[in-house]
Amino acid sequence: MTTISVPIPAHMEEFIKQQIKSGNAANKADVVRKALLRMSEEEAVNEILEASREVSEGKILRGDLRELAKKFK
Repeated sequence: MTTISVPIPAHMEEFIKQQIKSGNAANKADVVRKALLRMSEEEAVNEILEASREVSEGKILRGDLRELAKKFK
């Protein structure tokens, strides 16, 4: 596992503290990991929605569903 250091504004630090205080995360790293996971899931959903739009427009789709499914892990 890699450790990174990222400067953040005070309002984001307060948000992180609130997430920990409310029990939504165990610690600061947990908040960041959960945020990154949510972003990756959102990206995968957006790709599916885009593909669905393309299908409805009659476009042919090519790709690997296994690769897309990996984004949900």
